[in-house]
Amino acid sequence: MQSTDIQALFNRIAPVYNPLNDWLSLGQHRVWKQMTVKWSRAKQRDVCLDLCCGSGDLARLLARQVTPAGQVFGVDFASAQLDIARQQAAQDWPSPTITWIEADVQHLPFPDHHFDAATMGYGLRNVTDRLQSLQELHRVLKPGATAAILDFHQPTQPLMQAFQRWYLATIVVPTAERFGLAAEYQYIGPSLDAFLSGPEQVKLAHKAGFAEATHYPIAGGTMGVLVLTKGN
Repeated sequence: MQSTDIQALFNRIAPVYNPLNDWLSLGQHRVWKQMTVKWSRAKQRDVCLDLCCGSGDLARLLARQVTPAGQVFGVDFASAQLDIARQQAAQDWPSPTITWIEADVQHLPFPDHHFDAATMGYGLRNVTDRLQSLQELHRVLKPGATAAILDFHQPTQPLMQAFQRWYLATIVVPTAERFGLAAEYQYIGPSLDAFLSGPEQVKLAHKAGFAEATHYPIAGGTMGVLVLTKGN
């Protein structure tokens, strides 16, 4: 799938993205996102980046972590997702200070060595050039900074593989079909087939320049968090 097709897809699903995620994961995606922010090692006063920010969940969690003097930048190339992110953040109290930027994560509009920590949720699987996106992330992080990347993961256990396939085919896609988005959510399966395994993600991260890279399978191996640290 081309980058413009993926951009259009995420613009289309923006209005139902949050409620569908809540329903389809039984609310567990919020736990996984909290784990991701924890692994990013973001702390008070940090300047943080959330790539492929979507509806802004991770960016808002980062903002709470760096309050009161920190900064958070949420980046996505889907304008409809950013509109939802702004609306969601405006409902928080106190309202977090987040700068929302429409941009491609493969060409980030930031200077070198700018961020203390970063996150990405469900983005690495969807970018057209994964190496370039990780190289860009490496470029904008400060030396010693950490990034945590959450995404779907193919389980190594055959039983969990079968469960994941069953869940996507019989729960996720039919549910999305009720919202007229069956084709959009059918995309998850093929994108997962084309995604990298945990060890392959680690290898790619080292190729992008990261000094340390560890992939943590979670949720029975159906999800994973790639934790990266830039060398000093």
